[in-house]
Amino acid sequence: MEKLFSIDAINIIQLMIAPAVMISACGLILLSMNNRYSLLANRIRLLNEEKRKLLLKVGERKLEPEENVRLTSIAKQIDALIYRVKLVRNSVLSLVTAVALFVLTSILLGISSIFMIKGMDSFITVTFLLGMLLVLTGAFFAGFESKKGYDIIKFEVISHE
Repeated sequence: MEKLFSIDAINIIQLMIAPAVMISACGLILLSMNNRYSLLANRIRLLNEEKRKLLLKVGERKLEPEENVRLTSIAKQIDALIYRVKLVRNSVLSLVTAVALFVLTSILLGISSIFMIKGMDSFITVTFLLGMLLVLTGAFFAGFESKKGYDIIKFEVISHE
């Protein structure tokens, strides 16, 4: 009975699995970051709408002191939310670039194994490590964004007391 795959083919496939696992992990993180981005964009839109409604009242009558406080609060929140969106964007860009490097790593592993190209090991390892560094960078941006989100919530709660 013939073997379906040679030992070499199995080894090549096993080598190509590690980057594939990282691609999957990055995909999960990207899904979360996309959700954060959507929530932030919706929050910015809602605050802008509230700001527009308050500013329309300025033409009709003088704003109450609470309304002026609210306008100031909205402006600060929008600025903070825009900063958070930038952090999410940076995280997403880092993670997407990491995915591209992991795909490149898998392709290079396959090519170097099939064509028996010597001397590619260092380049393949550097490609994978760069991808891992970008995952770490994306995680840092996501962590900073979470901290900034907490700061905004804290500010909003304090400004309404």
